[in-house]
Amino acid sequence: MTDPAKPRRRGRPARTDADSGPGARERILAAARTDFAERGYDKTSVRGIAKAAGVDPALVHHYFGTKDELFAAAIEVSFEPALLIPAVLGEGPEGIGERLARYFIGVWENPATRAPLLAVIRSALTHEAAAKVLRAFVLRRLLERVAADLKVPDPKFRAELAASHMIGIAILRYVIKVEPLASADPEDIVAMVAPTLQRYLTEG
Repeated sequence: MTDPAKPRRRGRPARTDADSGPGARERILAAARTDFAERGYDKTSVRGIAKAAGVDPALVHHYFGTKDELFAAAIEVSFEPALLIPAVLGEGPEGIGERLARYFIGVWENPATRAPLLAVIRSALTHEAAAKVLRAFVLRRLLERVAADLKVPDPKFRAELAASHMIGIAILRYVIKVEPLASADPEDIVAMVAPTLQRYLTEG
């Protein structure tokens, strides 16, 4: 019989059928993505995520560590479509601005990908820990990979300028919903933005 006075080691929860069954880690990550999307960083708790996933909270810590680390993992899942950006860039410099703008707007126009991205942006705007995780992820997984494909001076700076332009559009159009940008035709946005992105990424 287990001694109730004996402390349990962190990250080593008692095993249950739900914990030991297949896909426990995936269920935790799915629950985290949903909770962060619906509640934001501040109002999301490890205990709540564990309850939604049907596991012991200690198992969440075992797989992901801290809440910040779990948020980082959820961000990576949310940004999976954006990780295809290097492939878009790899098609060559001609027309890169239009391809990048069209792809970016397409990701945000899709309700399935927009919801988690909105949660990430909102959390980063209101919580420094979330902003730190997002900055590290964007720099490491996105901008550095984009910059590596650019054959121009100061490629990282140029990639950051392009990212700032697109994220600014996302905040105004999808978060704050400023008119007339919020209701503009996506094709009109692409047509206006593409030349600027092209200049950022290709002109010497």
